[in-house]
Amino acid sequence: MELTEIKVGVANTVTEMVTEQNTAAALGSGSLPVYATPAMTCLMEKAATEAIEGLLPEGWTSVGISLSVQHKAPTPVGLTVRAEAEVTAVDGRKVAFAVRAFDDREEIGFGTHERFAVQKDKFVAKAAAKA
Repeated sequence: MELTEIKVGVANTVTEMVTEQNTAAALGSGSLPVYATPAMTCLMEKAATEAIEGLLPEGWTSVGISLSVQHKAPTPVGLTVRAEAEVTAVDGRKVAFAVRAFDDREEIGFGTHERFAVQKDKFVAKAAAKA
């Protein structure tokens, strides 16, 4: 299956507010009241997912298969974080992205992410077979 609708350069941006609920202290990824790395990576994945979701065939979705990021600056509660994802390559059903995150002041993270296109029903059935 070829992903003919997904092209290099397709991009998406999503945002979220830093709250007590998405701090490192709340998520258990650290002890400080700053934006958590898992929250940042989740926002990056959301940007990538949404960038291509509408371009996939009916009954298909994408799943994350790799993520390599650096979280380089802290963000306190009250600021907004923006994550950007841009398609850098398409290889069969695998889509590669450059991902970046910014708060209201500076770039706070960057890296790469890969997603793989799957048929929803077959993927869910495969997972259910493990139960």
